[in-house]
Amino acid sequence: MLSQALIEDVLAAALETGGDFADVFVEDKTINTISMIGGSVESALTGRDFGVGIRVISGLFAVYAYTNDFRRDNLLHVARQAAQAIRGTKRDLTLDLRRTVLKSEHPILILPETVSKARKIEHMRRAHEVAKAYDPSISQTSITHKDEDQKVLIANSDGLFVEDRRTRNRLYIEAVATFGNEKSVGSSSPGAHQGFEFMENLNVEEHARLAAHTAKTMVRAEFAPSGKMPVIIDNEFGGVIFHEACGHGLESTSVAKKVSVFSDKVGELVASPLVTAIDDGTIPNAWGSSTIDDEGTPTQRNVLIENGILKGYLIDKLGAKRMGMQSTGSARRESYKFAPASRMNNTYIAAGSTAPEEIIANTEYALYAKYLGGGSVNTATGDFNFVVREGYIVKNGKIEKPVRGATLIGKGIDVLQKIDMVGSNLGFGQGMCGSISGSIPADVGQPMIRVAELTVGGRKGE
Repeated sequence: MLSQALIEDVLAAALETGGDFADVFVEDKTINTISMIGGSVESALTGRDFGVGIRVISGLFAVYAYTNDFRRDNLLHVARQAAQAIRGTKRDLTLDLRRTVLKSEHPILILPETVSKARKIEHMRRAHEVAKAYDPSISQTSITHKDEDQKVLIANSDGLFVEDRRTRNRLYIEAVATFGNEKSVGSSSPGAHQGFEFMENLNVEEHARLAAHTAKTMVRAEFAPSGKMPVIIDNEFGGVIFHEACGHGLESTSVAKKVSVFSDKVGELVASPLVTAIDDGTIPNAWGSSTIDDEGTPTQRNVLIENGILKGYLIDKLGAKRMGMQSTGSARRESYKFAPASRMNNTYIAAGSTAPEEIIANTEYALYAKYLGGGSVNTATGDFNFVVREGYIVKNGKIEKPVRGATLIGKGIDVLQKIDMVGSNLGFGQGMCGSISGSIPADVGQPMIRVAELTVGGRKGE
């Protein structure tokens, strides 16, 4: 990508005004996207990003600059421009970059560049045909296949010089059901840090049926009740509430500034004793995994909450300096255009011992949120609002009927404390997480949980 000698010169230029740390992030990423609507291919696009990010840190202050012009003179100019914002004491500098050869923890068998568009479209067409045939109410389908191959080189003034390659594949399936004047949407979006072997082994038909089932069921459902009530949230993408309303509050980006509800609470009971929460960037080939983070630190399994007790945070290098703690391998960014920041990888609530059927059977009355959709969150306070994409009423220990139009409204830390049952069916869902360092792939996960009381927004008063 760039020679070691050139990177040494760039780091030296970045530290000319007295900065105490500098790093370089070089990225070469190819992205392929194919879109199909109603069984017809609408677009097939290929893009490539190549650029270099340069960061200088002095004390607790950081400056970041980037460029896609990788000529030597320009890179030295950009490094010196960034250094101008630093006014320290210039010191003698000897850079000794040690190349580290990584063994990837996430093997890739079939690189995207070796797969034809026709082969990818074949899988998309299967998804369309199964979803469209599921029920006469399915009026439209939208299928998107996306893969990306990212090569990175990370070097810093502490002597790090390391390269990594991340390859990801994902299939987005969306089905629309129409019933009279009503329309409803169902979706399924599996993905992994894998090559095209992920698509070859994926049960495309099952995901297409899931999307169509949600759309068909919800379009005929009556409106959900509103008010405070017990809520059962199912596994997999149900974990998005913990991710958004709690996980972001555990990132050093907010904790170090003491704007998080979790600041200075390590060792305190912040959740139900039934709750253990983890962020793990090492899960083999998981959607949010990588061998190293975007500062070159190996990713790791970070226990955030154990039996309700806050154990730690997600920390990048700058956050580590500000908090006087160690990096947890949690620095991530969308591309070279963003400075790294502490972010989640694959975040989940650990499995409990109760069978999901037992949770349903032991519930007198509740809203059962089988699948969640999008929402909005205040990451500082944890206040959230999430749409229930597929919901049901549970009554006298049985799933009684589907309901639509429900939203879940609450505060993350309150929900953690009101979890009174945790299921055994841990599962993961894939999403894109947006925050200060851009949009990144991240798994969310949990088993089925029951929240003793949560505010439900609906259109039917009960």
